[in-house]
Amino acid sequence: MAERDAVLARIRLRHLQAFLAVVQCGKLRRAADALSISQPAVTKTLNELEDVLGVKLFERGRRGATLTPEAEVFLRHAQASVNALALAVDGVRKGHDETPLRLGALPTVAPSIVAGAVLALRARRPLTPVRVTTGRNGELIALLRQRELDAVVGRLAEPDEMAGLTFELLYAEPLAVVARRGHPLARAGTPSAVAIAGRPLVLPQGGTVIRHSVDSYFAGRGIVPGSGVTETLSVSLARALVLGSDALWFTPPSAAAGDLAAGTLVRLRVDTAGTEEPVGLLLRTDTPPSAALAALLAALRAEGSARRGNAQRRRRVATPPTTARPASSKA
Repeated sequence: MAERDAVLARIRLRHLQAFLAVVQCGKLRRAADALSISQPAVTKTLNELEDVLGVKLFERGRRGATLTPEAEVFLRHAQASVNALALAVDGVRKGHDETPLRLGALPTVAPSIVAGAVLALRARRPLTPVRVTTGRNGELIALLRQRELDAVVGRLAEPDEMAGLTFELLYAEPLAVVARRGHPLARAGTPSAVAIAGRPLVLPQGGTVIRHSVDSYFAGRGIVPGSGVTETLSVSLARALVLGSDALWFTPPSAAAGDLAAGTLVRLRVDTAGTEEPVGLLLRTDTPPSAALAALLAALRAEGSARRGNAQRRRRVATPPTTARPASSKA
């Protein structure tokens, strides 16, 4: 332990940077250019590192620098150490040059839980830049695996797509059937599935999880929707279509929360039980979150908790309490 501590005390960041530059560039001259220092300086730094470790790291020849078996082992940990240090620096910096947080989100959750979380983050870290990318669940997961995104607010994928990723439930809610204020079916009490299928519909695109839920809703009732179907994942387009016509929109209620609260859109009294789909946080297992990302994740968890609480309250309101029958008295 004491010997290892003595070695660690002698290793400097410049040693690791020079080592990694030679690995990436293959030649000392190219590494020197990448580091903006001279080739003799790179050679001196590598010699120092080899002296500290007590092993040879490169076989240097006319074709460049080749890693030794010891260097192959050292490389894995050296790269991880530099990456961890970069995350630590990004985590404590709070300025305009801070690395943007890259969040992926389904289009139907971006206007609600993501918007709320970003606003909460702004209150705590006003200078932290955030870049939100919306798209299909599979596309977002692929970007997360490729390290193009730091986190995704989406849905659980197939097991083979989840390798190296974690899923943390935020909330689950059944789909809503939404119409404009004054829509004929909004005044009809509880419209039937047949009446709904006979109207123009705005549905999620085929192949998505929520579209599967819509299809299951109609199939379970032996109904095939009419031909007036518009498929889109765009919340703004769906909203415009519903506000400007008698079309009905199958959507997660959080996507239309603002209009529902304002009364410009109304939720039809339709039983959509069984269309619930869990929405959660997807993260890589090999990368610890920076302080900024941890703050955003905390805000997303708080939003998810609030939505779970709201859903429970709505269920309690929708379910009337059971009234016990008075005991009969004997004459």
